[in-house]
Amino acid sequence: MATVSVRTKRRLERLRYDTTLQAALFWLPPALLMGWFVYGAIGWNVVISLTDWSGLGQPEYGEWTLEMYRQMPEDGSFVTATRNTVALLIVFTGGALGLGLGLAILVDQDIRFENTFRTVYLLPMSLSFVVTAIFWAWMYNPETGLINVTLGALGLDALAMNWMSDPRTKLATIIVALTWQFSGYCMIVYLAGLRAIPDEHYEAAKVDGASTLRMYWRVIVPQLRAATTSAAVVLMVFGLKAFDFIFVMYGDTPGPSADILAVMMFREAFSRTNWAYGSAIATVLFVMALAIIAPYVWMQYRRGEL
Repeated sequence: MATVSVRTKRRLERLRYDTTLQAALFWLPPALLMGWFVYGAIGWNVVISLTDWSGLGQPEYGEWTLEMYRQMPEDGSFVTATRNTVALLIVFTGGALGLGLGLAILVDQDIRFENTFRTVYLLPMSLSFVVTAIFWAWMYNPETGLINVTLGALGLDALAMNWMSDPRTKLATIIVALTWQFSGYCMIVYLAGLRAIPDEHYEAAKVDGASTLRMYWRVIVPQLRAATTSAAVVLMVFGLKAFDFIFVMYGDTPGPSADILAVMMFREAFSRTNWAYGSAIATVLFVMALAIIAPYVWMQYRRGEL
């Protein structure tokens, strides 16, 4: 008995000084809260998508069905919203990366007032989607907006149009505004990558007779692959979350030319009280986000950076 008592005391003493147990007092409460309110909510959303719940009464959990997912390919609105979402992700991400890279190369030339330029270019990212939408709605105003006023001052009145109402330019207006907002973030990411490249690489390219354009294209830009990947993942995730921007500009009915999955999800769930279908669209968005993030996280894990 004495031996058992001594062993018990030793185990309790080890537990007392166990760092994992001590740290649990700090990480366990937020982990439980996140597990319940985030992952629990995601799981419940998936369950709702397998029912036919319309938002009234209690959902019937007895019979699960994939009916909401089966009707998606036959729903013209869903197909259009998916096409617009993919186009938004591709063009917005490519445009922001390209513009950010160009700005980073310019700022990296040891120009005067470099800190001021970096602050000015990065400032739009600090704005919320709501503020950005209101700002660009004024820019696109057909009567008093800066774009049409500038075109008129340059004698290009023929190019002026109602940018937000024309189906040909609706999606483009969204992409241009989002590119403006996030190109500064890409600039900062690329600038950090450029500053990490040894000066010897630039000098070696110049010694080999490479022009400035060829030097950047052949030598410098390929070394920015990690920066490009990380920035692209962030941009695509923000692109999936562009609901706020579009909702402020167009409401929940932006029309087929500007509708995306996030807006359609809100419209189906809250405007039409079709909660099951809205939950199914939310699940599709969640899978798309996972398809973007999971490969990047796995790549970082394989490199030992996680």
